[in-house]
Amino acid sequence: MAFRSRVLEEIGGLDPVRDHQRIAFLSTRVDFPFDTTRALELALFRTFGVPSISALLHRTGQFEGRPQKRYDDTDIIVSELMEHGYDSERGRAALARINAIHGRFRIANSDFLYVLSTFVFEPIRFNARFGWRPMTQTEKLALFHFWRAVGQRMGIQDIPVSFREFERYSVEYEARYYRFTEANRAVGGATVELFASWFPRPLRFLVR
Repeated sequence: MAFRSRVLEEIGGLDPVRDHQRIAFLSTRVDFPFDTTRALELALFRTFGVPSISALLHRTGQFEGRPQKRYDDTDIIVSELMEHGYDSERGRAALARINAIHGRFRIANSDFLYVLSTFVFEPIRFNARFGWRPMTQTEKLALFHFWRAVGQRMGIQDIPVSFREFERYSVEYEARYYRFTEANRAVGGATVELFASWFPRPLRFLVR
């Protein structure tokens, strides 16, 4: 418990704008590593409800053909950013890889914005339901500033300047664009099967 208190004590003395990389590291890699991984899996899954996003993923065939590789690639890139910072040598390499992958496709800025928003708000939602302690407001704001800075380095335009504005954008985007398509089902189903494959066969029906 003393170790956990030291983490919160350090976070409490930091500024969510100036020190967001350090706060994000402490929060996601020290206090909530398991929670962050599960939350970002849900964030990825959440984006499949958007037809324009799921249609692109379906066309590439990556999720149906090589779901574990696609998952691992995403996990590695995100981990590099959060563990080493986006301006570190490894962070810059991760960003270059992200931009190279996305640069091959025509992706609407609004879709980029929405996906970015899930990386901010899904960990916060997950924490509110399952966290062993509640995130502080400093941690929440730091996540926003961290991913906003990442988005800027990806060339995403018109990223909201405040936490609440970005949250409102995310909610309104889902209300406007979420709907069922066969691409949603195909990509989502392949991802569910990936998650199920991590467990012994007798338990997979519970995962599904």
